[in-house]
Amino acid sequence: MDAHIRDDFLPPFRHNIGEEEIKEVIDTLSSDWITTGPKTKHFEETFRNFLGCKNAVAVNSCTAGLHLSLTAFGIGSGDEVITSPYTFASTANVVIHQGAVPVFCDVQPDTLNIDPENLEEKITEKTKAIIPVHYAGHPCDMDEILKIAQENGLSVIEDAAHAFGAVYKDRPIGTIGNVTAFSFYATKNITTAEGGMVTTNDAGLAERIRILSMHGISKDAWKRYSSKGSWFYEVLDAGYKYNMTDLQASIGIHQIKKADAMLKRRQEIAESYNEAFKDLSEVMVPVTKNYVTHAWHLYPIRLNTELLAIDRDKFIEIMHSKNIGTSVHFIPLHLHPFYRDRYNLKQGEFPNAEHAYSREVSLPVYPRMADDDVKDVIESVKDIIKNNKK
Repeated sequence: MDAHIRDDFLPPFRHNIGEEEIKEVIDTLSSDWITTGPKTKHFEETFRNFLGCKNAVAVNSCTAGLHLSLTAFGIGSGDEVITSPYTFASTANVVIHQGAVPVFCDVQPDTLNIDPENLEEKITEKTKAIIPVHYAGHPCDMDEILKIAQENGLSVIEDAAHAFGAVYKDRPIGTIGNVTAFSFYATKNITTAEGGMVTTNDAGLAERIRILSMHGISKDAWKRYSSKGSWFYEVLDAGYKYNMTDLQASIGIHQIKKADAMLKRRQEIAESYNEAFKDLSEVMVPVTKNYVTHAWHLYPIRLNTELLAIDRDKFIEIMHSKNIGTSVHFIPLHLHPFYRDRYNLKQGEFPNAEHAYSREVSLPVYPRMADDDVKDVIESVKDIIKNNKK
């Protein structure tokens, strides 16, 4: 009989919104400006300073950031973009929205990031860009990816939805590739409820992305309607409606101030898990290379199901019965009906991604977890393992 059941449910994630964010939102609602305006500009500046990048453009999602980046690079019909199958749907969908083809490349068996060795094999004369995904907050091998990109004349658009706060060889993610897209969705390391940021060291690229994010017009509303503005504007391109609002930025301004403390707490929880599970042969803890700082957006264990009498799904079911929520990241994209049927993909084509998926469980890891919550997760995992060995 499994022991240790919590009295209340521990969800897979809780946001970390405090009084500072609430007061800032109220201040914005009480002001004359609630959409893209002074607080969005302030958030961009704060974010840019935090990372040390040269340009930051606030948008309404990481998906928007990826889409704008592809558009800015002129990627379109007939082009190919290489990315990981071990990611969320948006990474591939934005490529399809451009009329281009997402080409999947298997992941490394340890980090579950895109495999540079496999990457080179996927390049054709139609390839125009690479979208590396920093899975769970562990940076990809950017030196190898950039080398391959430079040798083949490809753009590198980093999907850093998981990687705010991550560092690769002393370089913060967001300062390395041609352009990087971050997510501020509710579950992310910092949040604006919904939202995102695009960073780049190329001022011209940043300006193009900014224009594309606001219908392709030459001035946003703040520049037209403020006391120093002018009513006149021109449409320079067929852009999108991807701007962030001051309401969202009001949250982000204070999330950035808390970022170091929240990242430290994620690190502490991950270290507690690592220590607790290191001697369990039935559990593979996440790999962290010695040249990175992991952002720990996720803590994805992998079960050695060959040593257990239960599979991954049953493990999750038992965790839930103990009042502990978990999740799975991800179902590889080529196994979903849309991509499978549209691109004639088959099970077995990306064995590392499939192997990880069949065993992966994302444990709760977020700043609002108390030490007792962490202890409950550890004891529950150990209890299930103990009672379900082969």
